Amino acid sequence: MPSIPLEDTVADVVAKAMRGLQLDDSQVAAAADVTPSAVASLRDGLYHDATARAVAPVLHLGAEALAALGHQSWYPQPVSLGGLACFNSPYRDMTVNSYLVFDPASGQAVAVDTGADCSKMLDYLTQHKLSLKLILLTHTHVDHVLDLASLQHHTGAAAYVGEGESFAGAEAFAPGRVFHCGVLRISTRLTRGHSRGGITYIIDGLDRQLALVGDAVFAASMGGGAVSYADALRSNREQILTLPAATILCPGHGPLTTVGEEMIHNPFFSV
Repeated sequence: MPSIPLEDTVADVVAKAMRGLQLDDSQVAAAADVTPSAVASLRDGLYHDATARAVAPVLHLGAEALAALGHQSWYPQPVSLGGLACFNSPYRDMTVNSYLVFDPASGQAVAVDTGADCSKMLDYLTQHKLSLKLILLTHTHVDHVLDLASLQHHTGAAAYVGEGESFAGAEAFAPGRVFHCGVLRISTRLTRGHSRGGITYIIDGLDRQLALVGDAVFAASMGGGAVSYADALRSNREQILTLPAATILCPGHGPLTTVGEEMIHNPFFSV
């Protein structure tokens, strides 16, 4: 599969931080000693290095990481792991990720989210003779759950969602529950902020630890914190970025990354 572009630009990151901190162009400009029009231009997608570096501390963003994003000089190292398959489907003006994680020995598999179209996932299950045992939902925004009914119809697998949200066809569970699938041990953590009851699934049993994070964290960005920006920052730091540096992060949009790379290259967390 070709490389998936980074989900967010500098404009997206700046806009998310300003919205989360409830700051307007004039307030940021005054604190950063730049003009409001310069802030507006940055937020509108016209990258200017000096402006980006000036506003970064005002918005509690890492200046070097923000500049690297603006210069398009960083992209996460490619990740390949036996027992992990990523599927990227179009939805409106974006694309969305869904995943299969499976025990290569037994062929037992778990799906995390469905994306907008599960047909490639179904093909993969057939081609690799895998048996889908569980469907785990990171959150219930429509782009991540749109094809749940189809995936359940074709596989008969039970679906689960964190109790902070609900979705037809999925059983609610309390964060902290542990699932098993073949050799896979799947622990669950609440990563609220982008959504009311977002769940991160931490999977052990393969050669490297995985964290299926939904829209909590993206490579070089994070979800918008629409429910609570403060909760999003806190839960990401406490529940995801405390994992070992080599842990592979599988986000709902954009490319795979790792905890170690995000600690350096994510403007929200490299401060």
